[in-house]
Amino acid sequence: MEISWEDFQKVDLRVGTIVSAARLENARNPAYKLEIDLGPELKIKKSSAQITELYSAEGLVGKKVLCVVNFPKKQIGTFMSEVLVTGVPNKEGSVVLVNPDSSVDNGVRLF
Repeated sequence: MEISWEDFQKVDLRVGTIVSAARLENARNPAYKLEIDLGPELKIKKSSAQITELYSAEGLVGKKVLCVVNFPKKQIGTFMSEVLVTGVPNKEGSVVLVNPDSSVDNGVRLF
C-alpha cells in the first residue's frame, strides 16, 4: 500500500540519546524502561523497549536512537511509555535499534 508524502510527514521521528535504562519490572515480556533526551523542545521522554536480548542496560546509556514522538502514550503495566523507540529484527528475530551513524543533535527530526 502506497502512502502520500503528506501521510509520511504526519509521523514525527526524532533523534534522542538514552540517558537511563533499567529493567522494567512486572513486564509480560523482558523489557527496559528508558529515559531519552529528545532535545530542548521535547526534553526527557520515557519509553519501554523489548531489546534485552542484544543490549544491556549499562550499554544503552549514551546511545543515540530514533523515536516516534507523536503516538499516543501507552500504559505498559505500571509504566507509561511516551515515545516509541524504533528497531528492526535481525535474522534471529532480536530487535536492533535504529540510530544515526554520525553525530546529530537531540531533537533533530527525520525528513
